[in-house]
Amino acid sequence: MDNHKANILIVDDTIANMRLLVDLLGNQGYLVRPALSGNMALKAAEKEAPDLVLLDILMPEMDGYEVCRILKADDKLKDVPVIFISALDDVSDKVKGFSVGGVDYISKPFQIEEVLARVETHLTLRRLRQELEEKNIHLKRMNSELSKSLDEIETLREILPICCNCKKIRDDEGYWQQLEAYFKENSGIEFSHGICPKCAKELYPDLYEDK
Repeated sequence: MDNHKANILIVDDTIANMRLLVDLLGNQGYLVRPALSGNMALKAAEKEAPDLVLLDILMPEMDGYEVCRILKADDKLKDVPVIFISALDDVSDKVKGFSVGGVDYISKPFQIEEVLARVETHLTLRRLRQELEEKNIHLKRMNSELSKSLDEIETLREILPICCNCKKIRDDEGYWQQLEAYFKENSGIEFSHGICPKCAKELYPDLYEDK
């Protein structure tokens, strides 16, 4: 997500404040979506999740705290950063804003540079979190595929195709090898050659004649 192509939902019932923020952020290249009430904001967010919300607190019918609570209770919207922007400047008001899920608090009257800096910061943090989540998902998928491949290799190692006549073993590349050559190549085992009594009697019957 390019920060300056992000869509920002601005929620404020004061027309003058709304126009100022719309012009300010629009001139920076952001896609700005205005909402003059909490209900309008929730409907707009449900229709298309914003990348960030600038939220006033003192509004009729539904205040900003309640809007934030509802956003954070929605699985599709809970990770959207909410910045409160309000004339309420008491510490308790700010603490309440953070307690309901806000990530930042800007006091009115606000400075343009402050608004831009905080918006940019939280959009960057959101983008980095999303990239990290995507990388984690990709890593989990790769680990799962690797584990599956290792299981398949282990299974193949336990099943050795062997000729029922000459007793040669077929390797992974499809070549048939003598037992000694196959095990030496795949396990490092060294063979010493001898002859079992049964084979010795068959090969050298004269030495084993009953007396």
